[in-house]
Parts: sequence; C-alpha cells; structure tokens
Amino acid sequence: MQNEPIQIIRKIIHIDMDAFYASVEQRDFPEYRGKALVVGGLPQGRGGVVATASYEARKFGIRSAMSSKRALQLCPDALFVRPRFAAYKEVSQKIREIFSRYTDLIEPLSLDEAYLDVTNDKLNIGSAIDIAKQIKQAIKDELNLTASAGVSINKFVAKIASDINKPDGLKFIGPSSIEDFMERLPVEKFFGVGKVTAQKMKQMGLHTGADLKNLTEDELTRHFGKAGRFYYQIVRGIDNREVQPHRETKSMGAEDTFPYDLTTLAEMETELDKIAVIVYDRLLKYNLKGRTLTLKVKYSNFKQITRNQSFTTAFNDLETICKTAKQLMAATNPDDVKVRLLGISLSNFGDIALKQKEEKETGPGDQLSITF
Repeated sequence: MQNEPIQIIRKIIHIDMDAFYASVEQRDFPEYRGKALVVGGLPQGRGGVVATASYEARKFGIRSAMSSKRALQLCPDALFVRPRFAAYKEVSQKIREIFSRYTDLIEPLSLDEAYLDVTNDKLNIGSAIDIAKQIKQAIKDELNLTASAGVSINKFVAKIASDINKPDGLKFIGPSSIEDFMERLPVEKFFGVGKVTAQKMKQMGLHTGADLKNLTEDELTRHFGKAGRFYYQIVRGIDNREVQPHRETKSMGAEDTFPYDLTTLAEMETELDKIAVIVYDRLLKYNLKGRTLTLKVKYSNFKQITRNQSFTTAFNDLETICKTAKQLMAATNPDDVKVRLLGISLSNFGDIALKQKEEKETGPGDQLSITF
C-alpha cells in the first residue's frame, strides 16, 4: 500500500515590536518617557505625517499616517520628534540577531515585525510558545524594548494574534480554535481588506468571517476578484504561504485606495506624503536604493495611468521620494479629476543579493501531531 503524502503543520510566530520608533526614542531619551510622543514630520509649516506614536499619544486617537497637524489638534501637549531611521535600523538588526538564534526561516515585513518558522528550531526547544516567550524576554533584557507575539499554524492567524494583547502580549491560536476564531473576526481585520473593501462588504451584509463563510468561492471571487479565493480559504483556516527568508526584489512600493475621491492637488500631495513614508521604511528595511520612481494613479472611473522618472544614481531618501512623486503628480494635469488610488514604487535596483523562493502549497494528507 502506497503511503499518502504527509502534511506538516507549521509552527509560525509573528513578532511585532510595540510602537517601535516611539519606544526607541523613549528608551534613548528619558525626557520622552510617559509623554505623548509623535515620531514623524513636524506640524509647523505645511506639516508632515505621523510615522508612529507612543501609547500615551494613541490614547488621544493619534495613529500612523495621520497628518502631524491633525495629531497636534488631538493632543496639543504632544511632543514631536523627527525619525532617526539609522538608529531604528541598528536596533532592527539586533532584533534579527535574536531571531536567528532560533531559526533561519525569518521573513521581515518591516523594521519592526517579522514572521518566523520554528517548526524545526535550532535549539530543539520544540514549543513555539516557549520560543516566543524567550524571544520577547531577550528583546526586553538586551534591548530594553517590548514586543508582542502571535503563535499559530499559519502566517495570517499568527499576524492577527500578535495584535490581540498589545503591548507586550503573547497570544496562541491553536489548530482546533482557528475556524471559530476566523468566523468571529471582523471583516476589516482580513488580509487585503482596506476601508473601501470593508465598506463594500458591510453594504453586502458581510460583517464577520462567518458571513464570508456563507458565500461560495465563486461568489467571493466574483465580488472581490483574486482576493475572494484567499478569503474563502483563510476563513476556513487554510493559509499555505511559506515563510520566505529570501526574495528577489524587482520593485518596492506602496499604494492606497481612499474612502473618498481626491479632487485637489493638495489632497493628493498629502496622501503621497503618507505613502512615501511607508515606501521609505520598506526600502530601509531591505537596504535598497532605486534609480526609477513610478507614480500610479487610478481615477474614479477606474482608468489607471503610471508615470515614472529615472535618475543616474540610486536613491532611497524620503525627500527625493516625496518631491519626485509630487512632481509626477503635478504633471498629470490633476485639475478637475477624481482620484481613488495613488501608489509610489521604486525599481531599477541593480545587483540585489536576494533570491526569490517560490511559494508552495502543501498537498492534502495525514497531519502530524505537534506541540506548540
């Protein structure tokens, strides 16, 4: 009798640093501790964008990507400091060193968060929960910072779990609990569901994972495109994406679909500032510099255009990204138009010491019993 293929249940940890930039500032500068601290652009003049805020500031409703002027309105006593990305990158590298004690399967998402596959950990600890506890303690002891961890059998659930008990939290969602957890999850927490998609879902009467589960895969795909297939699988606890420590990066960017159409150049430039911060953070994470910046614009009628500008030398500084994106935007003749989406990306990196690893889906079969 031929043996059936065996499906390995992965042990995935998602580590997310707590208010990372602000926490580093409060660690390094005692005068910021216990204060409502905003890291990002200063509110004076045209103002900037919030990169992150301390938990003291978040109590006032301040959040990342918000304009600094708005943050000051919410909390007039808030302290504003410019980001020190070199310092954050140095700390991020030390965090990565802690991760590597346990596994080489590490997929950074940004300077302050990463997936770890500890199915077969280096120290033969066996328990993903214990590994997560040790990592959190090492970050606290060695770096005087706190992190939150989510532990589960796939990336999607682990990432959501890490956000449940923040700050300094640890949440495990085991195999037998996943479907029930996903059914109770609000739709806006699902991967790829932004404000616009969430609004569309709620207009359709879809408020939780349980509501999504009532639709067939064809129905979800018809309403939400390729993402519909992902929703169909994940609400049933199926996420076979592997932790990918190596990727060939051909471009790096970010985009946003807005809850309302942008109609003025000032509004468009404000949103481009926010997107540029995200792109800058991602470039810094991968230590990448590009020679070509591309602006993506999608209008209310779903017509889409791209504009790009290439430079003779590679760059990744925030000022050049913002300035170039705004110049390209102004050149599109944005008067009397309605914009629903904007995106910025950098490409033409040249030599990159990263290789892409194809995602593989695990086939059906017997499951191995494992201990978390």
